[in-house]
Amino acid sequence: MYVNDIIFMASSAEQLGQLTARLSVEFAMKDLGPLDYFLGIEVTGRPDGFFLHQDKYAHELLERASMLNCKPVATPVDTKAELSALDGSPAPDDPFYRSIVGALQYLTLTRPDLQYAVQQVCLHMHAHRDSHWNLVKRILRYIHGSMALGLTLTAPSSTDMVVYSDADWAGCPDTHLSTSGYCVYLGPSLISRSSKQQPTVSCSSTEAEYQALISWSSKRQHAVSRAKA
Repeated sequence: MYVNDIIFMASSAEQLGQLTARLSVEFAMKDLGPLDYFLGIEVTGRPDGFFLHQDKYAHELLERASMLNCKPVATPVDTKAELSALDGSPAPDDPFYRSIVGALQYLTLTRPDLQYAVQQVCLHMHAHRDSHWNLVKRILRYIHGSMALGLTLTAPSSTDMVVYSDADWAGCPDTHLSTSGYCVYLGPSLISRSSKQQPTVSCSSTEAEYQALISWSSKRQHAVSRAKA
């Protein structure tokens, strides 16, 4: 049996050393030292915590999409435009679209600012049109101009959890479904987030907001367990 890409964590260097020593007795292991790279995610240590980013992964994605020399934009989506499933000309069943969008999904691990935009292009994964590909390219142009962004995780001074939730109302022009979003912070660190289309039509903006709160509440216990771990 061969296993790679394992992260060991402990509350002290002494405990970490003891764990590594005990496992080394049972298994042939190679200690690669402090964590700096894991499954496409680069980790930079800071005095107050860690900075997680995917610069290399994003660069490779831009290269694969032939967008390395594109003109950057300031936002990942045009907030005044509503993307319809019927906008633009039908595109052929191209696995390249699904490949790029799938890669964008992985990039959201350290780029929560991409969450909503990527969720929108995922809605048209199996029947995309040229307008949907144009949005994918806009996301890539935004990434090109914001390569330095990532996720900062710091040790919280308390275990107080703060949650922000929001929703649009009937944002989808085809189904009139709303989109919910939430962000969960433990101290200054973002530990969970989501952007997802609601399953039923809301009859008012208030109902859409309540659905967003329900979406977070159903996942609350999982987030609390993670925070206590």
